[in-house]
Amino acid sequence: MVDPGAVRPGVGGPLLVTFAGLPGVGKSTLAARVGEALRAPVLPVNPVERALGRYGLVGDVPEMAAYGAVAGLAEVQLGLGFTVVVDAVNPVASARGLWHDLAERAGVPLRVIEVHCGDEAEHRRRVEARLPDEFLPTWEQTLVRRAEYEPIIGPRLVVDTAVDTDPLPGILAYLR
Repeated sequence: MVDPGAVRPGVGGPLLVTFAGLPGVGKSTLAARVGEALRAPVLPVNPVERALGRYGLVGDVPEMAAYGAVAGLAEVQLGLGFTVVVDAVNPVASARGLWHDLAERAGVPLRVIEVHCGDEAEHRRRVEARLPDEFLPTWEQTLVRRAEYEPIIGPRLVVDTAVDTDPLPGILAYLR
C-alpha cells in the first residue's frame, strides 16, 4: 500500500513522467503504481496502438501516431495542472523526443524512468506468461525490439525489476 502522504501532488508543480523499456519488463505495473501514488493520470500507448490496429492501421506510422495521440492527451492534462505518467516502450529517439518537446512546450520538468529486467530468463518468463493477445509481442518479437532499441541519452532513473527490492520508494524520491 502506498502512503498517500509520501508524495504531495502539486508540490513544485506538475511533472511529465515517462516510462521506457522493452515489453514485459514491468513498465505498466510501475507506471500504474506511480500514477496512484501521485494521483496522476497514467496514459499508456499500448491501448491506442491496439485501437489503431483494430482499424487496420499497423506498422511504424500508426505506432508513431499512437505516441502522438498520447502526447496530445498528456498536453491537455498538463495544461490543467496535472502531473502525467506516460507508459510506453519509447524504443527510439524520435518517440522520446515527443516527450522532451511536450515538456518544454508545457513548461514542466520531464522525468524519464527506464525499466529493464536484468534477468533474461525472468524477462522471457514474463513475456511468455502474458495472456495471448495479437497486439502483445512474443519473446522472439521482443528480442527483435531489443536489437532495435536505441540507447537513452540524458538524465533518467534506471530501474531493474529483476532485483528483489520494491523500486517505488526510489522512483518517488527521483520525482521529488
